[in-house]
Amino acid sequence: MNTYKLTLIALLSALAIAGRIATNAIPNVQPVTAIVILTGFFMGPLAAVLLAALTTFLSNMLLGMGIWYIWQVTAWALIGAAAGLIGKYFSTIPKWGLALFSGVSGLIYGLIISLTMYSYAGSFWAYYLAGLPFDLYHAFGNIVFITLLLPVFSRLFERYSRHALA
Repeated sequence: MNTYKLTLIALLSALAIAGRIATNAIPNVQPVTAIVILTGFFMGPLAAVLLAALTTFLSNMLLGMGIWYIWQVTAWALIGAAAGLIGKYFSTIPKWGLALFSGVSGLIYGLIISLTMYSYAGSFWAYYLAGLPFDLYHAFGNIVFITLLLPVFSRLFERYSRHALA
């Protein structure tokens, strides 16, 4: 991994952290998942996993670190790795397909967090169903963020790929 790629990952992490802080007042609506998906799609699974780990650690240092931290990293890393595989094998996926994937990713993120946190809540179904509206907010937010960010990020990553190949 070259310096240019690491710098771009750091910049994207700063953008994701700023977005997470800016949208902190809206429950479960934040651009981190969308940025991780776009990074994985355009830069590959490893870049998305690094972005997920860096963003989660740094944003949780500002917003609060807890027992959920490792599961947030795990969920975002799995989503980013899946997006990286989609980008590798289906690079011509339409905008609506990536938006649909991001919506499903919001639900998967919530499921992973619920699976790991239910032991503290006592009952999986009660914990999961109580959190389902927030997972739907996350899914809807992801679709909105992908729709807004995809045109900008596609140009950014196009420049990245031109520079990386030069």
